[in-house]
Amino acid sequence: MTSKLEPFLLLAKSLKGAAAAKLIVDATSAPSVFVFSELLELPNIQELANNEAHQKSFALLKLFAYRTYQDYIQNKDAYPALNAAQTKKLKHLSIVTLASERRLLPYADLLRELDMPNVRELEDLIIDAIYLDILRGKLDQKEAQLEVEYTMGRDLAPGQLESVLAALRNWSETTASVLQTLDAKLAAVATTAVERRNRAAAHEKALQAALREASERAKERGGGRGGRTLGGVGNMSSSGYFGDAMDVDEPGAVMGRDGQENVKGKGRKPAPPDLKPQRKRNRV
Repeated sequence: MTSKLEPFLLLAKSLKGAAAAKLIVDATSAPSVFVFSELLELPNIQELANNEAHQKSFALLKLFAYRTYQDYIQNKDAYPALNAAQTKKLKHLSIVTLASERRLLPYADLLRELDMPNVRELEDLIIDAIYLDILRGKLDQKEAQLEVEYTMGRDLAPGQLESVLAALRNWSETTASVLQTLDAKLAAVATTAVERRNRAAAHEKALQAALREASERAKERGGGRGGRTLGGVGNMSSSGYFGDAMDVDEPGAVMGRDGQENVKGKGRKPAPPDLKPQRKRNRV
């Protein structure tokens, strides 16, 4: 935005008195010029402050540099009358000042500060400022307020630099404190996560050890049962149940009462079967 002021700066270096005062009116009426500190610092512009005929023009330049529409309303006699372009621009700059102090600007406050007749004209003024890119925000018609997202920087008034630096230092300290708190919380979260992982790993290790031990015990119990079974079979074999051949009695052998073979029947041939044909009876 300083580049928009450049033509006026070049002209101002060679102008004095009434011509310099006229240049101030032109600069404050120009639609795209919103910063004036460089123009205000020029020696021949500073001379207007000591010229009774042009003191109001110098005051007008300071008004647009860092003051608001309410300053103009409350001290109209200290300034020359504003034209329509100057009035609109000063209201735009006043919105920027208010927006730099608060993020939410109620319509009621803006109507009062800018001396606007109705909400419709106020919203049109805000929309113009947004198109000029001196602020960004949203019109919340439901809540009747302006939600500020961004504002341009205005020129600093004398003595305001110290307060800005103090605010920046306070902001820096607050930010450092917040970051320190966040770092501590992040460290605590990380420590908790590590402890949780360690507990989970220890639990998993103990579980796997218990499972291995249970598996080994099961194998030992299964192996013991198989050994006893095979041992039983071996005992049976060694005792003669399976190892000794069974004695088979010869045909015709007769066992006595005491289990001895009956010798009388030994060597005898078995009686031949009865081959005598049987007669069949005729049925009557």
